[in-house]
Amino acid sequence: MDLAFFGVQLLNGLQYGLLLFLIASGLTLIFGIMGIINLAHGAMYMIGAYLVWDLTLRLGNFWLAIAVAIPIAVALGLVIERLFLDTLYKRDHLYQVLLTFGLILVINEAQRIIWGGDVHSVAIPAPFDASLQLTDNLQYSVYRLFVMGVCLALAGVIYWVIRHTRLGIIIRAGAVNRDMVEGLGINVRTLFTLIFSVGVALTAFAGMIAAPLTSITPGMGDSILITCFVVVVIGGIGSIKGAFWGAILIGMAETFGSVLIPSIASMVIYLIMAAVLLVKPRGLFA
Repeated sequence: MDLAFFGVQLLNGLQYGLLLFLIASGLTLIFGIMGIINLAHGAMYMIGAYLVWDLTLRLGNFWLAIAVAIPIAVALGLVIERLFLDTLYKRDHLYQVLLTFGLILVINEAQRIIWGGDVHSVAIPAPFDASLQLTDNLQYSVYRLFVMGVCLALAGVIYWVIRHTRLGIIIRAGAVNRDMVEGLGINVRTLFTLIFSVGVALTAFAGMIAAPLTSITPGMGDSILITCFVVVVIGGIGSIKGAFWGAILIGMAETFGSVLIPSIASMVIYLIMAAVLLVKPRGLFA
């Protein structure tokens, strides 16, 4: 592996890791603060990709499609939380697993009814449909660099909100002792609805910006869900900082694993998770 090829794989790993962070950040908020095991989280990634594909065809503009799709994703999160999850906060996790697994089946079937079972793709938007020439035979997509920049910017915004705003203080307090937060007069019910809607929107947005980089297929969110659960466990449940560094670690491991040791690439992330849990059972930044 020469230096240029290593650099390309490093960028690929960073881009994939940052995209994983967008999905895992929503998952760790929902799981760590609300106490909800949301198995349907990956389906929101798929819905985001299909929404932006459909709306791009209808509206003729990728950016306008994203602007329309984000409020739809927020509304979808609000409906799911109000109609289905509201009764599960004080119940055993088994009820949450069963209900959200059922949601996976419903959402996947709804996707097939609405959009069919064909594979689709979204063209890279014109301003970023170019490549940087790294060497005589190696190029790197400008759009991938754009995705990295967007993910880093959102990571900074999420961190600032959680650490330096009143809303962030309430969210962190709710994660520690929701009964005390309620006793101080804060509507935890509304807080949970907000967190779930934002978590769904982040995941759907990840699917939207990833659509030009990957094939849009039925059930595409199922595999990403497993990877994101690994990220959350490695980083520490409820930790945004942990989700970030866990996502970068897994992104690099999957990228370099598929290049250097393809025969066991599918095992690499689970071996890393096992090693981390042996040393820090609650994750790196619990």
